[in-house]
Amino acid sequence: MQHNDYNLLARENSAPVKMWTHGVPVEPEAREQLLNTAKMPFIFKHLAVMPDVHLGKGSTIGSVIPTKGAIIPAAVGVDIGCGMIAVRTSLLAGDLPDNLSGLRSAIEQAVPHGRSVNRSKRDKGSWSRPPEEVDAHWASLAPRFKRLTDKYPRLLKTNNYQHLGTLGTGNHFIEVCLDEQQRVWVMLHSGSRGVGNAIGNVFITLAQQDMQQHIANLPDRNLAYFREGSKHYDDYLEAVEWAQDFARHNREVMMSRVLAALSSIVTKPFMTQQEAVNCHHNYVQKETHFGEEVLVTRKGAVSAQKGQMGIIPGSMGAKSFIVRGLGNEESFCSCSHGAGRTMSRTAAKKRFTVEDQIRATAHVECRKDSEVIDEIPMAYKDIDAVMAAQASLVEVVHTLRQVVCVKG
Repeated sequence: MQHNDYNLLARENSAPVKMWTHGVPVEPEAREQLLNTAKMPFIFKHLAVMPDVHLGKGSTIGSVIPTKGAIIPAAVGVDIGCGMIAVRTSLLAGDLPDNLSGLRSAIEQAVPHGRSVNRSKRDKGSWSRPPEEVDAHWASLAPRFKRLTDKYPRLLKTNNYQHLGTLGTGNHFIEVCLDEQQRVWVMLHSGSRGVGNAIGNVFITLAQQDMQQHIANLPDRNLAYFREGSKHYDDYLEAVEWAQDFARHNREVMMSRVLAALSSIVTKPFMTQQEAVNCHHNYVQKETHFGEEVLVTRKGAVSAQKGQMGIIPGSMGAKSFIVRGLGNEESFCSCSHGAGRTMSRTAAKKRFTVEDQIRATAHVECRKDSEVIDEIPMAYKDIDAVMAAQASLVEVVHTLRQVVCVKG
């Protein structure tokens, strides 16, 4: 097999780093961070790095970290189970109203989004009284949540039930898109919300406490880990699995509410088909690679087993892709989770103006105010270059462009 599809980064005393980044910029800080992770003694074979790679907290976003006998909670991060869901409808572009602002408000009313922190009133990004639909999904999560909170009572004081079926902030979004045949799709991006964030933080702190004596020897304190067989290792895997399930349910509730909002605006009856899987891109799970069972942490990467469907979104003004995995074993059967940022949110807010945002999203019905400048398309890598760099990992099945975008 030719290895001309990835670049190899190697340093003494560390596992090799295989990077699918031909033709895509990679910041030097991200390379250093990758090499730090590769030094950990329990890395299995090599790290695989996706073309949307950029500096993260603790571990690099866009990296696939296979481990044996240990797990790094900060590598999974705090938006546990963050991912995408997409549904194709039988509607065509012509079935949508000419003015899409009504559709955007219907979606904004159907799904709590954003965040308002004030002591007097509740946060607009959570439910005051969750609808019945949320109750049905929460019922399947509640018993395992009780097991977790019995062991870790501080997880009770989190937004859990109130956040199920809500979008959140930052790069989380709900979009109505058109594919190459002008068919209407609904796609959304969110994770395990407040409770997942709390679980991530509790275990990152525990890992750092457990390793107090050795933390100075780590390349980065955020690489603190749990060893297999320790109490916190098993508890963490249980908690992470629960948060990942919460994230999946969260996306399902929102999708059903967005489709209901769409049918309240579009009078024509339509059918839906869940073509693209409800897929995580910040998570950890047991998988078999090179004939051995390992834990695979994907931090900003999507599973791309042979024939498996996935979603790679662009930024709010760029294309998105529904893809099919090629099962490339060298990448631990993974692909990128998006375009990847080229600059921090702070840098984007300094560099661009509301006018830039209006121009860049001229074709999209979305917010165009100073609060969303950090999500401007120019703060992201070129999605076409990102897709070209991973041609050996996935094939494109559909290309989508958004016409409505709801941001948190």
